[in-house]
Amino acid sequence: MELLWGRAAPGSRGPKQGTDLEAVVRAAIDLADAEGLEAVSMRRVAERLGLGTMSLYTYVPGKGELLDLMLDTVHGERVDEPIPAVGSPREQLESVARSQWTFHQRHPWTLYIASGRAVLGPNELDVYEAALAVASGLGVSARDAVAIVDSIGLFVRGVARDAAEAEGAERVTGQSEVEWWTERDRILTAKMTDERYPTLGRLDAEGGFAVPDDTPNYNLKFILDDFEFGLQRLLDGIEAYLKGAGKRRTSQPRRRPPS
Repeated sequence: MELLWGRAAPGSRGPKQGTDLEAVVRAAIDLADAEGLEAVSMRRVAERLGLGTMSLYTYVPGKGELLDLMLDTVHGERVDEPIPAVGSPREQLESVARSQWTFHQRHPWTLYIASGRAVLGPNELDVYEAALAVASGLGVSARDAVAIVDSIGLFVRGVARDAAEAEGAERVTGQSEVEWWTERDRILTAKMTDERYPTLGRLDAEGGFAVPDDTPNYNLKFILDDFEFGLQRLLDGIEAYLKGAGKRRTSQPRRRPPS
């Protein structure tokens, strides 16, 4: 937390000339952008900087802290791309969602850092503050404002992770999309009978799983279509809630987590 908030300088031991904490974090981000989060190690980052692995520990205590710094640093990009303060409430909430979507598309490795406990760095909180400012202007309770922002975030993150996995499937499996489907087609054709799966068969025949023929990655295109549909339906639901019971839900008094 001290490194995140700038209250502690790097250690005094080890080589400093030409390198600082910002350079270490940037090297790690560049590595993750190029090769994925699994490629990030203290050794690989040190190699990018021309340092010995142990020298890296004079800048950051360990990989966990480095990941926190990486995540908060790239959140700074979203701070520099503020949510438009114009438009309807729905349009502003959609901007919140699309900002997060673009962020994850730009840095898909962010989807593989555990999100159960937020990093709580300054940039991440600045982004959260901006989203909450939109939701809190909707005339809902404090709890509803937080729930609206969090619901959008959970939806976007979940679909973005599926999209990232679909996009990287060929690299991970060594099979193209066509090769993957061809390998399974014979068995699926024989086993997926209309008698066993009547609804699946009917929806397939009616175009329920259709995407443009020129799409190189079927799974990815399907997920992107689902994202657009799901986002609009989520916004429909929030919009309907704002017109109904949403404004009457009250917040409970604040309670601190157990110590």
